[in-house]
Amino acid sequence: MSFPILYSDEHFVAINKPPGLLMHRTRISEDTVFVVQLLRDQLGLRIFPVHRLDRATSGVLIFGKTSEAAGCLGEQMMDKSVTKKYLAIVRGWPPENGTIDYALDDPDSGKGRLPAVTHFMRLGMSEIDAPIGLRYKTARFSLMEAQLETGRRHQIRKHFAHLNYPVIGDTRHGDVKQNTYFREVFGMKRMLLHAVSLEFRHPYSELQTVVRASVDAEFERALGITALSDFLPEGARVNPTLS
Repeated sequence: MSFPILYSDEHFVAINKPPGLLMHRTRISEDTVFVVQLLRDQLGLRIFPVHRLDRATSGVLIFGKTSEAAGCLGEQMMDKSVTKKYLAIVRGWPPENGTIDYALDDPDSGKGRLPAVTHFMRLGMSEIDAPIGLRYKTARFSLMEAQLETGRRHQIRKHFAHLNYPVIGDTRHGDVKQNTYFREVFGMKRMLLHAVSLEFRHPYSELQTVVRASVDAEFERALGITALSDFLPEGARVNPTLS
């Protein structure tokens, strides 16, 4: 397996991570294939993660080609000067825009509940003939853009679930009936959350740098199923130059 390279210079490399891959080896998983090792093999050099994406999340993932470079960009992540945007297909019709300020448990820190803030904007909404629940013959969906201010584990997933607009395909925090319907009726097994862009000030050139990742074909198929295709930002399409 090789990853699409979104950006590369002497200091950094960014890829479009597919869903379903863990970042690195962990004691709680029996997986034998990991993003870090695959990319090291692909590039033939050691790389250093700057941040991470959940196994089920796809999209922009950036690495330093040296530990120093990764550390410099990691400091920007910590001081919240990096802009990270995600696309998500959720159940229901959330407000047009807003901010979710809701503390979350952070197992990585061991400090219990920590502040967590997510800004969101609704890009489009739809209603399709799909009797997913027992009460209605139709189902409502929205395509959301989410921007992280903090970076807690599963933050977007937990925050949308907290508002009762869970991400479709989220088996841990999502809607069981929705997920089962998408899996059994549409053959859709992935979680519909994608890291679409990452913007930062390059630590060495000082240039403002934006890295964008198109959605994969399965995410685009889900947009068709939910009648949300028209709302996908142009730069996020599978083949933006051909659309």
